[in-house]
Amino acid sequence: MTNISIIPYDARYQPDFKRLNIAWIEQYFAVEPHDLEQLEHPEQHVLPNNGQIFFALSDEVVVGCVAVVNTGETGYELAKMAVSPAMQGHGIGKKLCLAAIEYARQFGIGTLWLESNRKLTPALTLYRKVGFNEVPSVPTPYARADIRMEIVL
Repeated sequence: MTNISIIPYDARYQPDFKRLNIAWIEQYFAVEPHDLEQLEHPEQHVLPNNGQIFFALSDEVVVGCVAVVNTGETGYELAKMAVSPAMQGHGIGKKLCLAAIEYARQFGIGTLWLESNRKLTPALTLYRKVGFNEVPSVPTPYARADIRMEIVL
């Protein structure tokens, strides 16, 4: 396995952020308007108010990403996690999750939450391994979301 580095947002990787996420969303679901807002315009819909996107690089190629989004009253969301299919199963998702959690801790964020779908078993397993637990769902802009999880930091 090649060396993986995790780096914070760099605008030159925005197309990779979109590419990686569109690929998995289209594989399992339909791309929704809120997805496109965040993927096409992360500077307006992800990064403000201490939001961040982390990229996993392998030999300068983006192979994964994850976002931490300040959603205002609902706190901070872990969102848009994606790892290229060829690189799945190598711990990249875990590295991205841990980078996002550490970032949230540095800002004193008390709780980080996420929404997912129960058929994404590998993702849910990863989230549980890094400390997320299921909590009651709340209204969401995503039709595909059928589980909400959070981690208290």
